[in-house]
Amino acid sequence: MPNLRPHRPRERPASAGRFRRPAPLRPGALPHGHPDHRITALYVAPPILLALAKHPAADRYDLSTVRHILSAAAPLDAKLAAACCARLGLPPVVQGYGMTELSPCSHLVPLAQAADAPPGTVGKLIASTEMRIVSLDDPDKDVPVGEPGEVVIRGPQVMKGYLGRPQATADMIDADGWLYTGDVAYCDADGWLHVVDRVKELIKYKGFQVAPAELEALLTTHPGIADAAVIGHYNDDGNEVPHAFVVRHPTAPDLSEGEVMMYVAERVAPYKRVRHVTFIAAVPRAASGKILRRELRERL
Repeated sequence: MPNLRPHRPRERPASAGRFRRPAPLRPGALPHGHPDHRITALYVAPPILLALAKHPAADRYDLSTVRHILSAAAPLDAKLAAACCARLGLPPVVQGYGMTELSPCSHLVPLAQAADAPPGTVGKLIASTEMRIVSLDDPDKDVPVGEPGEVVIRGPQVMKGYLGRPQATADMIDADGWLYTGDVAYCDADGWLHVVDRVKELIKYKGFQVAPAELEALLTTHPGIADAAVIGHYNDDGNEVPHAFVVRHPTAPDLSEGEVMMYVAERVAPYKRVRHVTFIAAVPRAASGKILRRELRERL
């Protein structure tokens, strides 16, 4: 006999959570929606944290109910995260690491260790997962602790493969089940992973490798810069050099190319210096927050 009793919606337990996904975010939109919903956890991409750290509107809102902040989808500079938290009185930002092909995660910073995790780390391996850091020059060779290399992952979350694309699958996952992520990172002695940049994004200047993410993080510490992106571009001598695309902060409308290049030069090794600067209205980004470098290359 079927159960014909009328359905009664269950009451929401006192401990239950509620998820709110806002409309596509603009710099001032996130804090604006917060007071109505008393948000306790934020899951954001680095551009939102950049806005919270620098946008004038962020000072006007009460974010005191926020207990956890997780950033993912793109590299997050430790100084930017600290500046955001210090400005708004927020808890430490924790990060995770993964990709669609990892369903989607291999590393997380445990919330219980958020205050003690090394600055900038994307976390430790999650359960049942293995990792190798292999040489960029010889993928069959593992690098020592603390040395950068490509992140390689094996575990139950690794995808079966790309549908109908056996060659693309074979290019990413080897016969032993190791997935080559294309990300450059290093692991410290305590097992914390630190992502440097994408292998294909590294700028190769006269035999040296320059990570755009490092320069982007440095540029956004300048009070006159609201946002920035860096790509490699070949100069007249045939050398690939760092080219910065910079969004001026509203308080610095007269910021010059020379000032930007000098700011970087005073803080990095000579081979990492920015050689050209282009000022733009906004850095093109995907919905995930990742910089659309192809669009920037098309402007040159």
